[in-house]
Amino acid sequence: MDRFSFLNAAHTAFFADLYEQYIENPDSVEPSWRSFFQGFDFAASDYGSGLFEATPQQNGAAAPDFSGVPEKIQKEFKVLNLIEGYRTRGHLFTKTNPVRDRRTYSPTLELENFGLSNADLDTVFDAAKEINLQPSTLRQIIDHLTKVYCQHIGVEYMYIRNPEVRKWIQDRLGVNENLPAFSDEAKKHILLKLNEAVAFENFLHTKYVGQKRFSLEGAEALIPALDALVEAAAEKGVEQFVMGMAHRGRLNVLANIFGKSTSDIFSEFDGKDYDDDALFDGDVKYHLGLTADKKTRTGKNININLAPNPSHLETVGAVIEGIARAKQDKYYPEDNSKVLPIALHGDAAVAGQGIVYEIVQMAGLDGYKTGGTIHLVVNNQVGFTTNYLDARTSTYCTDIAKVTLSPVLHVNADDVEAVVHAMLFALDYRMKFGGDVFIDLLGYRKYGHNEGDEPRFTQPKLYKIIAKHKNPRDIYAAELLSSGVIQEGFVKELEQQYKAVLEENLEASRKKDLTIITPFMQNEWEGFSQATEEQMLQKVNTAFSKEMLDEIAEVITQLPTDKKFINKIQKLINDRKAMYFENDKLDWAMGELLAYGSLLTEGYNVRLSGQDVERGTFSHRHAVVKVEDSEEEVVLLNRLKEQNGNFQVYNSLLSEYGVVGFDYGYALASPRTLTIWEAQFGDFSNGAQIMIDQYISAAEDKWNNQNGLVMLLPHGYEGQGAEHSSARMERYLQLCANHNMYIADCTTPANFFHLLRRQMKTTFRKPLIVFTPKSLLRHPAAVSTVEELAEGTFHEVLDDPTADAKKVKTLVFCTGKFYYDLVAERENLGRDDVAFVRLEQLFPLPVEQLKEVIAKYSNADDYVWAQEEPRNMGAYSYMLMNFTEVKFRVASLKAYSAPAAGSYTRAKKRHAAAIAMVFDKDLFN
Repeated sequence: MDRFSFLNAAHTAFFADLYEQYIENPDSVEPSWRSFFQGFDFAASDYGSGLFEATPQQNGAAAPDFSGVPEKIQKEFKVLNLIEGYRTRGHLFTKTNPVRDRRTYSPTLELENFGLSNADLDTVFDAAKEINLQPSTLRQIIDHLTKVYCQHIGVEYMYIRNPEVRKWIQDRLGVNENLPAFSDEAKKHILLKLNEAVAFENFLHTKYVGQKRFSLEGAEALIPALDALVEAAAEKGVEQFVMGMAHRGRLNVLANIFGKSTSDIFSEFDGKDYDDDALFDGDVKYHLGLTADKKTRTGKNININLAPNPSHLETVGAVIEGIARAKQDKYYPEDNSKVLPIALHGDAAVAGQGIVYEIVQMAGLDGYKTGGTIHLVVNNQVGFTTNYLDARTSTYCTDIAKVTLSPVLHVNADDVEAVVHAMLFALDYRMKFGGDVFIDLLGYRKYGHNEGDEPRFTQPKLYKIIAKHKNPRDIYAAELLSSGVIQEGFVKELEQQYKAVLEENLEASRKKDLTIITPFMQNEWEGFSQATEEQMLQKVNTAFSKEMLDEIAEVITQLPTDKKFINKIQKLINDRKAMYFENDKLDWAMGELLAYGSLLTEGYNVRLSGQDVERGTFSHRHAVVKVEDSEEEVVLLNRLKEQNGNFQVYNSLLSEYGVVGFDYGYALASPRTLTIWEAQFGDFSNGAQIMIDQYISAAEDKWNNQNGLVMLLPHGYEGQGAEHSSARMERYLQLCANHNMYIADCTTPANFFHLLRRQMKTTFRKPLIVFTPKSLLRHPAAVSTVEELAEGTFHEVLDDPTADAKKVKTLVFCTGKFYYDLVAERENLGRDDVAFVRLEQLFPLPVEQLKEVIAKYSNADDYVWAQEEPRNMGAYSYMLMNFTEVKFRVASLKAYSAPAAGSYTRAKKRHAAAIAMVFDKDLFN
């Protein structure tokens, strides 16, 4: 009997369903069917050869013989394979490039590559049911697949592992064969927004000839796409939008999506000064952000935000994720879909900037996820002067999407309806699955990198084509005219009306002498005001009730009795109880945790993130403890009796740049949250240098934005080598000016306690950089009393607690852990003529307090700046430049290129030499 005769009795549609089931899970089908499909897959593995032929393997063994399989069944499977080919590779053969021919890829989707031929075109196949058609001819199947996968939208999604998601995408694409189906009114509105985009650029090009504006021309479909996204998302329940984008097209988006006054934009083009020059220097017009409350066309109230950004491409992507997460936590903790992050990228940047990978990796992490981001790449096919073939190895600039198995839609920017259609697909996907989705908007850049640049130097052939190419509005208008949707003159009337408004606003702007800059997200900052350097130096009441401290301490020094913890954790918690309730000697971790607890009871939130922060790099914090058997997480600070705020602590991915950007964004949107990022070691923060330079140190000066992010940077010389000693204090101090941030280096748990509390108790926010200890975490002298926490305040300067001022001849100024080394040496030498003054806050520099201390030591004639860092590092150069009341001699290591020696012996010797210089003015290292 023919061993495949059983196939004759089955309906071929059954095979399609069964084969799909086999693909998902081979073990789910009956063993004989599994063997059959395995053989089929083996025969099909030689892509391009005829299937079911006895093709020899490389090792000479023959493939299985399928000669007994009915030909009809063989053909059905070949058609299924063809469908799979379109789904998997159809995006490679689309018409998505408006100005260039697509690159050629092989194998193609030709019938012969699937063991089919033209002779099969009119044969009816049940396999059509796989694409939700009734049994259809091969010709009809191919026509359907071509419309869905190979027109102006190319879709990548078959790498997604979840069959439910793939099925949803396939069904969604099958609706109207993935072709737009807008009403005439919708088409007219799309044309209206497209006209605004085109006319805005034309207006600026004629009124401000040669001025940089980073035109959107070549990708104007972005404007109707964003408009459609905002309107449709509001209908689906989205109430807040957070967008980040680079400079290309930014002014167009501000004007035509956010509703920014074009009068203000024209004032910025005219280069006028700002209306407030005391605390704000401003930035170029294509870096500015905006927040707007709008009403959609159906009456929905929405809040839309475009974050300010520097020229450092993709940096803002991390910031908007943090902003979105803060808004979700504050307003919609049970439904994060109501805040939609939208990230606009350039093609060269999304492929070339490593921070994109860091951000994408956050998408599913508990501490950083935002319920799905819509990524839209404005693809100019060139980066400044660099051709796309030189800008990436990957096929597409969006291949980063595959990291999170996110679908990608490649769309021809000349087909505005396809662009809007793709955007609505992206929205539906995000709202359905809460995941990221990418749109690759294939367009071009009409001019050079900016309007004064000459692109024909580097792309002469491409720019000959672009020069003759019609803009998307005129292309679309011609289509609507030919289909009778609009009449002759409709577009001209739209353009005249829009330009009349622009002319009126231009005239109005030229009657103003100053430019008005509205701070970003002002609605989140009610009750806060900007502060001068003098205000930053004013004392703040940070005292906290001892009774309340007792209650907090009771909770955080008691583990749940119904759970089992490892012995070391039990001992650590018991030791904390003893240090608070018996010994009155609080270590660094207790001071820190009590600061958090005090703020939580007062209604502030606390968010702590970074590498290994739950336990702490140096195993000191243990903000999260694990149950021994189950690894259940217990957060004692979330068990407070009078808890009025939320405590969130998250171990981050191994990223500095992206995570600092995220946490900066979080702090920007949540000024009543103590937002902290801690570096694993302080010098690792240089991985986030762009964030530090462009945002943390300069955002208030550039964009009028306050931010209270706290950066904890472990710092101290303990012989651990060049990469684990210095947090590069000198770099932060070099960035300090006017009123931009706080820099501190605390030496006691109490002072750290009050520093953290001060960060929340002021009516303004500044970034706070704290050089935190390592060895001091357990130093027996680095302890504080409960009273110092309850009744104290933050001390910018700590005078020597034991020195007799009349005996002191040498007055030493220092910071941080070096103080304890110096005190130990003074005791060893039995000296009483040396006093140590700790500078706990380096910026703003407390000059008046330092003067008072100096005056106290009237017999001193030797003033020393002592530091454990090399002379060209640390705070020495900063003090020389900013404190001239006395002439310092320096006691330090000599200048080095690396922060510390790799040899422990050598590092110890140098450290001892720096200490010796403090006590002997004749020594010079």
